[in-house]
Amino acid sequence: MTAPLSPLAFETLATLLKTKSGLIIGMDKLYLLETRLAGIVKREKLTDMNGLAERLRRPGSDALGRDVVEAMTTNESFFFRDDKPFLHFRNQALPRLVAARPAGSPLRVWSAASSSGQEAYSLAMIVAESGGVLGGRKVEIVGTDIARDQLARAREGIYSQFEVQRGLPVQMLMKYFKKDESNWRISDQIRGMAQFREFNLLSDLRSLGKFDIVFCRNVLIYFDQPTKARVLEAIAAIMPPDGMLYLGGAETVLGITGRFAPMPNERGVYGVVAGAAAAGSRLAAVG
Repeated sequence: MTAPLSPLAFETLATLLKTKSGLIIGMDKLYLLETRLAGIVKREKLTDMNGLAERLRRPGSDALGRDVVEAMTTNESFFFRDDKPFLHFRNQALPRLVAARPAGSPLRVWSAASSSGQEAYSLAMIVAESGGVLGGRKVEIVGTDIARDQLARAREGIYSQFEVQRGLPVQMLMKYFKKDESNWRISDQIRGMAQFREFNLLSDLRSLGKFDIVFCRNVLIYFDQPTKARVLEAIAAIMPPDGMLYLGGAETVLGITGRFAPMPNERGVYGVVAGAAAAGSRLAAVG
């Protein structure tokens, strides 16, 4: 029988996760720690989670720490999740931004915490279907995550039968995927429209460049209020005045930052508040 997680061990794990990823773990999430980290405990031939925490306190444990962070921050992802943000992206965001931009200038879209790539590829399929609206304009889609194994999956573009059945319309499946033994491989056309990079949301976002549209959905719920504010302000700093931010249905900017405001009659869609980008840039420069 394994020993209960000691207060010191819990503090070690919680501090690592908050420092490296912004993830906040309370004592009420012990089951999550045990479930997500069981594989690492077994792989390292440790007796229990206390042994894992002790190993993490040793010098030279950076690689193990990365594995722990990746195991805890890998989030579920599926195609066209919740549907409405993607409808808004197709029917309103793209036409509006195309009309507002000089001919030939590309649009840039960021899928933050992109996991295994379904969100970024959902956006790519919409772009592929929107040729009439875009009129040849290039749309750059960038997916980022801190989990290397998920990024590798995204770049590969191979999904199980279960994964393609979750939210992916059958016409999209038949048009943009090919059967690959028991799995499905996304077409080179769609795969070539998205690039994936290892990146931590707590890092300096300015290195990613500017983005017209940002999908940062179901990410902020894992952060405390100061971290949410920091991330939102940094996002505002890399967006134009008419940029659009998409958050998850359970997330909001209200009471956290004045850099964004809800778009009228839209749930989970936010516009940049005038002057927010400049203020965010000054904040990032000071930080």
